[in-house]
Amino acid sequence: MNPKYKDLFQPLTLNNGVELRNRFVLAPLTHISSNEDGTIADREIPYMESRSKDVGMSITAATYVTELGQAFPGQPSIARDSDIEGLKRLAAVMKKNGAKAIVQIHHGGVQALPEYTPDGDVAGPSAMELKSFGQKHTHSAREITADEIEETIKAFGEATRRAIEAGFDGVEIHGANGYIIHQFVSPHFNKRTDQWKDPFLFATKVVDEVVNTVKQHGNDHFIIGYRFSPEEAYNPGIKMELTEQLIKSLIEKPLHYLHASLMHIHGDVHEGKYAGQNRIELLHKWVDGRVPLIGIGSIFTADDAIEALNTGVELIAVGRELLLDHAFVGKIKEGRQDEIISYFDLHDPNKHELPEPLWQQFKAGFYPLPSKEDSE
Repeated sequence: MNPKYKDLFQPLTLNNGVELRNRFVLAPLTHISSNEDGTIADREIPYMESRSKDVGMSITAATYVTELGQAFPGQPSIARDSDIEGLKRLAAVMKKNGAKAIVQIHHGGVQALPEYTPDGDVAGPSAMELKSFGQKHTHSAREITADEIEETIKAFGEATRRAIEAGFDGVEIHGANGYIIHQFVSPHFNKRTDQWKDPFLFATKVVDEVVNTVKQHGNDHFIIGYRFSPEEAYNPGIKMELTEQLIKSLIEKPLHYLHASLMHIHGDVHEGKYAGQNRIELLHKWVDGRVPLIGIGSIFTADDAIEALNTGVELIAVGRELLLDHAFVGKIKEGRQDEIISYFDLHDPNKHELPEPLWQQFKAGFYPLPSKEDSE
């Protein structure tokens, strides 16, 4: 290994005593490859095994906690006890080579897809018209009722119980990317007038439910993480000032990491009080060492990885690059960083060893990926 990259392979001990063998995290990536009913498909198993092989922690694709919350075709489910058997297979291969296996628990809220939800029903904090994942046409979402909010919070707890029974090492609460927890935080999505207008109430109630479930069904070594998006383009929307308050609320909870969802780890704040300041530096400052912070965004080379770690984050999540080259981490460790594949090859005979539905999405340009010309 080139000594330049040695810090990427230092172990990290979380605040519950669990040790991660290195600083790499497989990011949660939508792969649209589960069975139509949300059960784990055979094609997911080798895909997740290869992407989990060398990282310290591996996170599944967003996995819906209720059928009302499905936001993608081919999305995995953790909404029913009957899902557990398939999830056991998935957890086993993710953990097979030493990574900690995390299932990301998710609900689409207003971004759920009516063609996959019961009776085409879609609900979130407030009624609205919008487009969802990969959709050309708008759909209507209704305001979720107070009783359904309580049921949804309980569903995150039940999903956590199933994750424990399936053998996962932890859960990541998906509070980012415009889905239901994010929606309650955001003034763009949340226009309620009842108690749930509080931007942090739903998020903290979900965290509390997950924590209590782990106390009841798990143990102190079960990992609980939380993913958030620090900014959104809507106005009004989530700005860094609101995220600062969210983080200061979350670090009071018994979480084991926070995960910032970013397209570029070195990006600056777009507007407001902190405009022009580096986002990841601000986030790290606010977390104040209370829990590890995962940074992510446009990491495609060994140099990208070490530069990301040098921002001060304790862990770096790699997403698109591990889709392009599942041996990315191993090649750095073995001193073969010059062999890393950092571009999408439309003519790759092995189709980057991706499940067919995901390969087709790559071909269609769903993920923004470097081309061969970009890498030269």
